[in-house]
Amino acid sequence: MTEGTIASGRRPTGKWLNLAAAIVCEVAGSLALKGALDRPALYVVVVIGYLGAFVFLARTLKAGLPLGVAYGIWGATGVALTAGLSALIFAEPLTPLTGAGIAVIIAGVLCVELGSQRARARAAGAA
Repeated sequence: MTEGTIASGRRPTGKWLNLAAAIVCEVAGSLALKGALDRPALYVVVVIGYLGAFVFLARTLKAGLPLGVAYGIWGATGVALTAGLSALIFAEPLTPLTGAGIAVIIAGVLCVELGSQRARARAAGAA
């Protein structure tokens, strides 16, 4: 086994790269959806973005990232990026309350991740 691999032969970073790609595709699809209201040709980007998001999310899960963790990070990061970029691109309001909501979502995802890590550590200790 070479450095950077795990017993299955997959690189541990692969799941994170796939998750990042899923997030980028989902955010691109969501932003294109807003833009497609004025430019219908962007619906092609919407379809490609959402299909890509699900393909990369499936690859993330296949690489071993737990569903709750992957979906939580995907959702929270997607919400935060979409809100921020829609403020920049479409001049949509980004209020302090919106920022607080995004912070709460991110805190929730961190709780899910920490809980998942703790459960894996217990299971490994029991084995």
